[in-house]
Amino acid sequence: MSIETSIAVEGAEEFKAAMEKFDSAMQRHVHLQLSEWAANVEDLAKQLVPVRTGYLRSTIHARVQDWNANIDAEAPYAAVIEFGTRAMQARPYLYPAVMQQLLRLEQVFCEAVDAAKTEATT
Repeated sequence: MSIETSIAVEGAEEFKAAMEKFDSAMQRHVHLQLSEWAANVEDLAKQLVPVRTGYLRSTIHARVQDWNANIDAEAPYAAVIEFGTRAMQARPYLYPAVMQQLLRLEQVFCEAVDAAKTEATT
């Protein structure tokens, strides 16, 4: 005795194509939105950093790669200013900039998902 079952799913190919389109759109929209968010964090950090010569401020940069945003300062003494030492009080500028923009990050991903859904269904 054997049992044979056959299931025909209508629209499976269209669904697969839409999902591939969604994935591509999602990556593109996340990158665009995340780049804008990182640029805002960079601008805010540059406003918050203590300035003597302006060198530290000029080394603050934001980079976005895949789904990662890196905001850093490349001046050799950047960490000393951010975290302080035994002899010097910390004057954070990167951490507060990220924290002020953190709630916006959730919106960034929601907007990217919505834009990708819209693009995938058209």
